[in-house]
Amino acid sequence: MDKIQSPLAHYAAHDTLPARRIFDELPATARSEFGRDRDRIIHSSAFRRLEYKTQVFVNHEGDLFRTRLTHSIEVAQIARAIARNLRLNEDLVEAISLAHDLGHTPFGHAGQDALNSCMQPYGGFEHNLQSLRVVDVLEERYGSFDGLNLTFETREGILKHCSLKNAQQLGEIGQRFIERKQPSLEAQLTNLADEIAYNNHDVDDGLRSGLMQESQLMEVALYAHNRALVEKAFPGLTGRRAIAETIRRMINALILDLITTSEQRILAQQPRNINDVRNAPPLIAFSDQMQAQATELKQFLHVQLYRHYQVQRMTSKARRCVSELFNLFMNEPVLLPPDYLVHDNEAKQARKIADYIAGMTDRYAMREHRRLFVIDDI
Repeated sequence: MDKIQSPLAHYAAHDTLPARRIFDELPATARSEFGRDRDRIIHSSAFRRLEYKTQVFVNHEGDLFRTRLTHSIEVAQIARAIARNLRLNEDLVEAISLAHDLGHTPFGHAGQDALNSCMQPYGGFEHNLQSLRVVDVLEERYGSFDGLNLTFETREGILKHCSLKNAQQLGEIGQRFIERKQPSLEAQLTNLADEIAYNNHDVDDGLRSGLMQESQLMEVALYAHNRALVEKAFPGLTGRRAIAETIRRMINALILDLITTSEQRILAQQPRNINDVRNAPPLIAFSDQMQAQATELKQFLHVQLYRHYQVQRMTSKARRCVSELFNLFMNEPVLLPPDYLVHDNEAKQARKIADYIAGMTDRYAMREHRRLFVIDDI
């Protein structure tokens, strides 16, 4: 039986009431409603494609670097650990964690930026909205409905950010952005678990790649403090073991601080149920000191890793690949697979092209670009 083992807090997201899905379904059996969401996400085509989508390093650059898939699994592990300590719904945080990147383009943020630029005349492109579009519309697995028909709470957690203009077109799921209300604690928690995962694991990948040196990281307080703890516990330890021990401690420190600070905020606010959570200020947060250290680490990675010239070279190629594919398909839509052809509606055709490109893996996008632009690659 896939049920929550420990009692949930009264302000957690409960699924004892009828599930709020776009299309009515019979209740889940032998699992929770949020567990059903998680299982549908795991079995989706979009989830499998995450294995070959960039986190920072493009898929072909090495087998040991994170992908969107391994990142999503790491987020789920961190989020479940925090949820268990705060007596929140573990199945829900896992579902949100595993689905939060389903709408990402190939080549990470470079691909998103390029596709957003191409789509400006047609409403733009944003990966959070695309993740929601994947689970609401694009997945084709059920005879009764499009998408995965996930619960409102999972969909709410997937949609982390949204402009007011877009929110006004989304109905109930966009209402909280208009009313400036908060999502569930599970959604708030998963957003920060995502931050913990990518900051610390980008440190690991950056050092593994050789684009950053540990000596540079010793200028970052969070790393330096935990590296000193490793030296105290294992005098003279160097190399991969020392880095892994340091990153493990950094993640643990961030998790413990988040749990402690969030417990204090929840105690001060005294929410009686999830509706009180929605009307309260954000309750899942780091302490001011830890937030400052996390921000320092993020700024370091932005300068030393994401803007490194070798990463920028790949980023530049990725932007050109996505832009050239989009423009070619818009000018010659007959080159598209038949399922992505739209007749006599330019805006809808552009959105279908965006769906096609966003669904590509890194290596598929590169192959498609070669097939269409290299004359001797048939």
